[in-house]
Amino acid sequence: MELDPVILSRIQFGFLITFHIIFPAFTIGLGAWLATREGMRLFTGNPVYRRVFDFWIRIFAISFAMGVVTGIVMAFQFGTNWGVLAERTGPIQGPLLGYEAFTAFMLEATFFGVMLLGRARVGARFYFFACCMVSLGTMFSSFWILANNSWMQVPVGHAIVDGKIIPADWREIVLGPVMMVRWPHMLLAAFLTSSMCIAATGAWYVLRDVHRTEAGVMLHWGLGLAAVLIPIQLFFGHLTGEYVLKHQPAKFAAIEARWHPEQPGAEVWLAWPDETERRNLFAIETPGVGSFIATGSWTAPVQGLSDFPEEDQPPVLIPFFGFRAMAGMGLLMLGISWLGNVLRWRGRLETTRWFLWGTFLAFPSGFIATIAGWYTAEVGRQPWVVYGLLRTKDAVTPALTTTDVLVSLVVYGLVYVGFVSFGIWYIYKLLRDGPTRAVEAIAGTTPSRPLAYAGQAASATGAIVRE
Repeated sequence: MELDPVILSRIQFGFLITFHIIFPAFTIGLGAWLATREGMRLFTGNPVYRRVFDFWIRIFAISFAMGVVTGIVMAFQFGTNWGVLAERTGPIQGPLLGYEAFTAFMLEATFFGVMLLGRARVGARFYFFACCMVSLGTMFSSFWILANNSWMQVPVGHAIVDGKIIPADWREIVLGPVMMVRWPHMLLAAFLTSSMCIAATGAWYVLRDVHRTEAGVMLHWGLGLAAVLIPIQLFFGHLTGEYVLKHQPAKFAAIEARWHPEQPGAEVWLAWPDETERRNLFAIETPGVGSFIATGSWTAPVQGLSDFPEEDQPPVLIPFFGFRAMAGMGLLMLGISWLGNVLRWRGRLETTRWFLWGTFLAFPSGFIATIAGWYTAEVGRQPWVVYGLLRTKDAVTPALTTTDVLVSLVVYGLVYVGFVSFGIWYIYKLLRDGPTRAVEAIAGTTPSRPLAYAGQAASATGAIVRE
């Protein structure tokens, strides 16, 4: 593989999106979780919800800030590395990114300060309203980003004038059927990512026998939410597969590692795709299932990669394994969440240590599924950056050199590894300290000083710091 500006720019984009996506995938769900916890505290008056909220809002703030910083770089590189893309699609992509700023950033910038610092300065109902607005802002942000990306996946509502792609129907661009499938799919992925992290944190505390009251809230609510959401996510995943089959059949064939047309089509569950010889090694497959998944018929013909011109065929290895990693993590979350709720109904959830260990170790499942899903979608779209309209090799800034991209890639790599490593270390520190230390910090006490001023702190901040 020759390291030309195109492949290096693709590697750089993949590197940056991998680091960036983990933070929105976490904060979108966590923002909704915090708004729900504050609403429950307001409705029930239960002080445990307040302690849980005060603990997670600090983690939310760090993750949110890191998502903003890494997101700025994502936008910056469109101008440096993908100048032709920006020029030709600017009339569509520019407004979509602008709408994100006018809606999502406006809500977040307006109410984020209230959420972080305004507990003692505003009324309880207004504070809850601010939490809801921040959560809504994160969802708006994902809406416009997915509208942008969905249009690149399946371009609709546009016209081409003097070589530029301009909008012809904004409603179709923003609210088209593909967008209305992909956006809920991403939102649910974010909610599940946060749910599994929250449940894993609760399991970790139960295993350590610390913060048991707060851990129970995290564990029960996290597993309960995941159990409800994962079947809905599987349904939207099926709908996403249908849009890929209809609009991007070459990507669908790559995901299935189907090199040639088949009738009936086998489903390859696991294999090692050999792109040189165009065959699957060590394949585990089931005849007829591929036809049924694609068409609903056990004997219908299905397309293979050889049905498409060679220059239009995507890579196979990453979409094939990316899809299976995403689906595997989804099944893992389904099994853990449903088994956890069975144990909860039997009163054994917090005493079954092997299950608690499994829940704790499953904390990255949502992140893995989200990253793998994005890899499947983006690599499977190749060789197009705007599907069917603009090839990736034609979208790179013309004056870009291999040295330019290589230097920027190395610099980004060093900065991101240091920056993100510090952020993750600090989040781990907050998680290790737990809810009690969070309440002490908010109340103005320190671990070396007993909570002798708990009554004064509670009066000042509205916190109840005793167990």
